[in-house]
Amino acid sequence: MVRAIILVKSPKKLIAARLQKVEFVVDSFPTSGQFDAVAVIDVKELIQIKEVATKIQKINGVDRTETMVEVQ
Repeated sequence: MVRAIILVKSPKKLIAARLQKVEFVVDSFPTSGQFDAVAVIDVKELIQIKEVATKIQKINGVDRTETMVEVQ
């Protein structure tokens, strides 16, 4: 299992709720600061992280994302 955090910049107020609907997102919540929301994802293979990030980037209102992969 591979876990990653995707930081999302978006002016949309309910972006965290939209993130919950993306496959493999196990948690999402709004944040304050440089990014507006966080999506926590769990996937089986590293390559799937890019696929999930691409889906998130296609959500209407998402300006940019930054992905961090958990290192164990």
